[in-house]
Amino acid sequence: MAILIRMPEVAANTDSAVIVSWAKKEGDPVVEGECLAEIETEKAVIEFNAEQSGVLGRILVQAGKDTEVGTPIAVLLEAGESDADLAALLSADEGKTADQAAQAGPAATAGVEPAPVPSAAAAQTDANAASGDSARIFASPLARRLAREAGVDLSSLHGSGPQGRIIKRDVRTAQAARPAAAPVAAQVPAAGAATDGGRPYTEIPHTSMRRTIARRLSESKQTVPHFYLRADCRVDALLDLRAKINQRASRKISVNDLIVKAVAVALREVPDMNVSWADAALHKYDAIDISVAVSTPAGLITPVVKAADARSISIISSEIADLAQRAREGRLQPHEYQGGSFTISNLGMYGVQEFAAIINPPQAAILAVGGVERRPVVNDEDELSIASIMTVTLSVDHRAVDGALAAQWLGIFKEIVENPLSALI
Repeated sequence: MAILIRMPEVAANTDSAVIVSWAKKEGDPVVEGECLAEIETEKAVIEFNAEQSGVLGRILVQAGKDTEVGTPIAVLLEAGESDADLAALLSADEGKTADQAAQAGPAATAGVEPAPVPSAAAAQTDANAASGDSARIFASPLARRLAREAGVDLSSLHGSGPQGRIIKRDVRTAQAARPAAAPVAAQVPAAGAATDGGRPYTEIPHTSMRRTIARRLSESKQTVPHFYLRADCRVDALLDLRAKINQRASRKISVNDLIVKAVAVALREVPDMNVSWADAALHKYDAIDISVAVSTPAGLITPVVKAADARSISIISSEIADLAQRAREGRLQPHEYQGGSFTISNLGMYGVQEFAAIINPPQAAILAVGGVERRPVVNDEDELSIASIMTVTLSVDHRAVDGALAAQWLGIFKEIVENPLSALI
């Protein structure tokens, strides 16, 4: 029996998603568990797998279109079924939608137009418009994004990945092989060209991730009462410890890896900081899961290091590197970037001395980490000397954490950073 495939809720509380590409074309056999399409969520691109076997009879939503969760996106036919079965299913679903709208009553539907379900004729028109070279192109999400940005035609590439899959290297090679573009003379914008105060500009559509970042951070800044605490940490001992570890470690650890560990240990020492605010009650977490801010071409994402207080520095370092790489490629699964209880944002590698970060809801705090600088300091003997100083700024939700508690936590964090061996014991 023909069934409608609907846009899934690929991540919690998402209203819509975008189909990046279809893994099958109309008429292709589909095996249960096989990838049907790649779908872009608010934070990543994931594979949408078939829940049963059949034949992909019709694609109702083409790639690139933002689609509400629950909207029909394709029709799956059983072997032997025809276009007549497909048309009957679409007509029946269209009628069901109309009946549901009628049952809701005039008060519920006044001024509201029910969401249209594609008819068989409209779907056929869309399919014809999208026909041509609709064959499956095997490529990683990162390769697709890079190709789109660079204007490279994926169908012209030969993949060097597993089973001929097009990967980042193939796109970069195609870019390098292009002849240099001739200089283009400056032109006066044509009539009707987009201008802002007389200045021409290029309109870049927002990605789902960028829209989500804008919405969540706006809500955070407007609704969460932030307060800020700053501390200067002397990190000479931490840098010495890092150098000694890296002499023997199989992989080099970073200052940020040590900071993640220090934050986790400080949260273990002050468990009342490991909380989030909810309207009904304060949520105090048993696990110490640290979100680490990672910049990607599509926007900021915060993969989570689970149980960071119980993990070794080498494991934390390896996990952060793996999460960050897959975040930039858009390959994180929702459970890998959801559920953290505290966030670290480090801009020190960009030469930033200090900054204040916006809290990542529903968490209660975020630590902004600046770069390490050599500065003059006065030691315990009132003598002037030079030390390596790192400035950190703690942003806190005052609903969930009071100032004294936040100051206590920041003091313990500073002590751990300045005496880093205590984090390893």
